[in-house]
This record gives sequence, structure tokens and C-alpha cells, in this order.
Amino acid sequence: MQNLETLRLRLSALAVFEGLKGDPVVRALEAVLSEGRSVSGCARVAGLLFEAGKSLTDYLFSRALRDENAYVRRLAAGEHISPMLKDALEAELETLRLLGGLKPEDVLPEGTPFPVARWEVEDIDFSGGYRGHMARIRETGYGIFADSHVFLLRDGELKPVLHPDPVDFGRLTGYERERGEVEKNTLALVNGLPASNVLLYGDSGTGKSTTVKALANRFRDRGLRLIELRRDQLEEIPWLIDKLCGNPLKFILFIDDLSFASGGDRFSALKAILEGSVTARTANIAIYATSNRRHLVRENFQDRDGGDVHLRDTLEEISSLSERFGLTVTFLRPDRALYLDIARRYCMEMLLPFDEEVARAAEAFALRRGGRSPRTARQFAENLFTEQRREPS
Repeated sequence: MQNLETLRLRLSALAVFEGLKGDPVVRALEAVLSEGRSVSGCARVAGLLFEAGKSLTDYLFSRALRDENAYVRRLAAGEHISPMLKDALEAELETLRLLGGLKPEDVLPEGTPFPVARWEVEDIDFSGGYRGHMARIRETGYGIFADSHVFLLRDGELKPVLHPDPVDFGRLTGYERERGEVEKNTLALVNGLPASNVLLYGDSGTGKSTTVKALANRFRDRGLRLIELRRDQLEEIPWLIDKLCGNPLKFILFIDDLSFASGGDRFSALKAILEGSVTARTANIAIYATSNRRHLVRENFQDRDGGDVHLRDTLEEISSLSERFGLTVTFLRPDRALYLDIARRYCMEMLLPFDEEVARAAEAFALRRGGRSPRTARQFAENLFTEQRREPS
């Protein structure tokens, strides 16, 4: 049995892992250690661990790996780590190991006359496991980037996407050349080589966004993270770059369906970022954008008023934005053969037959939906699957 008062003092002395003191399980443990043996305290800890689906030991170890602290920031930046910081880290990892070994019977009053919810403990090498994780920090990441690989920006904070699209290249048909260009650029980014900002331009439903998401899934274990931004969040890009530039991971800032009204602050802001200012180009960050418009700007007839000089200036400004992307990859609508090949692939995945009659139905479906595209092919297969599985009325 562990000495509760000693554990309480060790917990209160956390400095490197001070951020863990705000964790709900750690707060519940601190309350138990302060109160002494307690049925209600034991139940609080057990209930929180039930929600997390972890043993106490695994919970504390995983939180330690996620913690963004002075040690991990210096390690990630390649800065000198003082012996005192290293010693403090080791001592606090031992504290967390001892806390992770705390058993329900250590905090329950002796002779408790009824069953009380309990938790499990394990034997985990906190020190060795932490060092092993930190040795792979360029692939595993730290803080919020350790557990997730796709993020959104909400209320000025990065939030992980709990259920990102699981799409992978193995499920995609066609557009091998186009996807290969984007993959080659992404591989350069992952390997720390010069990589371009990328504009994926083309017809709706041709797989531009899917390509980016599939690449994020493919390279997540090699340290790639995807941050999706809305058009009205472009002004946040310089802040994001400052926040991420010292991180050992690689990041794609993803802007889906990018377009502007000509002129405007957002238009100018993105031009400045793509121009490559001191804060805008770092080796671990690239901007990927998709658009149905080659020049990204919704031009109207008013933009052409004002004579030849004004017209020339307007058109040059419009084209200059797309030219600032180092790589532009065009996705066009598939021809009939490719469309049917994609539809056949989706039908095969759903164990559906694909004969001439089904092919004619797929063509008719595309005609009703405004044209052929990979998205239309997938929707056709899904509708066919639903129709064939629908119970007779």
C-alpha cells in the first residue's frame, strides 16, 4: 500500500508536468489523497476512468505523452536542455508512475461493507516509454498533435477532428497522374525538402479535396498534420505559421473551395502570404487550396469597366494570385470510359453487379445530376445499393 500523504506531496510538487494538475482524473486523485480514505473519492476516480476507457496507469501515461511542457518544447526545437530540467523530468515521471500504481484498496476505508466501483492498474515503464516516444517526436508529435492528425480552427483555437474522413488512395480510381503530382510534393514536405504551395483546380466532384484528405491519412505516421481553414479565416494564417513554425511536425494548411470577389482584404492577405514574406514560408508548412475557378476570383462585368489600362490591371491582379501557388494541378471531368470505370469500382466495393444495363443506368444518373464525375459515380453506386437492399413494401 502506498503512503497517501507522500503521494499528495509529490503530486503538488509537479513543475514540468504542472499542466496535468488541471486534468479531471488528476484533480480527483488529488482530492482523494487530501481527504484520506474515501468511498466517494474512489468512486469519482473510477467513474472518470470508466468514461476514458483506460486503466489509471495508462491514463496518466498517455496524458504525460500529450503534455506540452518546457522539456518537450526545447527538445522539439533542438535547444539545449539543462541537467536540472532533465532531473526534474525523471523525478516527475516517477511520481506519475507511483500515482498510476495507486489501487482502489489503497484509498477505500478498511472494511467497507459494500461493493465500490474500482479501476485497473498496469505495469508501465513511464521513464523508458516517455524517452522512446520523445525519440520519435518528429513523427508522433506532442500536445494536441499527438492524438489527432486533422484539425479545424474554432474561436481562435485548434480543435482536433474526432472522426476524420478515412479515405485512402487504394479506394480511388482514375486521376493517377494528378494525384501523383500532389503526392510527390507532399512527400517532399514530409521529408523536409522544399515543397510548393498547391492549387488543385478543376470541375466539381473530381476528387480534389479527397486527394488532400487521402494524403493526410497516408502520411500521418510520418509526422504530417492537416489543418482545414474556411475562407473567412485566411487572416489567421500568419498567426498559425508563427505557432507552428518551430514544431517538428509537418503541416498542410488546407483551404477548400477557395474563391473571392475581386479585390478585398482576404484577396490581398492571401497574395501576401503566398508571396513568401519572412513569416509566411517555413520548411514545415505548405498551403493547399482547391477551387473550381482557375483564377480564384469571381470576376464580373464591372471589373472590366474603365478602359484598357484598368482592364489590364484587373486581369493581371486576378491571375497573379493563382500564379503564386508553386504547383497547380488540374482535375477535369472524366470521359465516359473513366466515369464508368469509377462507377464499376464503387459497385464492386458494395458487391453489386455491373453489366451493360447498370452502365446505362449510371450514364442516365450522371445526366440527371448535371454531368459525369467521381462523386456522381459514388452517389450512383450508393443509390443502387440502397434500392437493391430496400425491403419490398
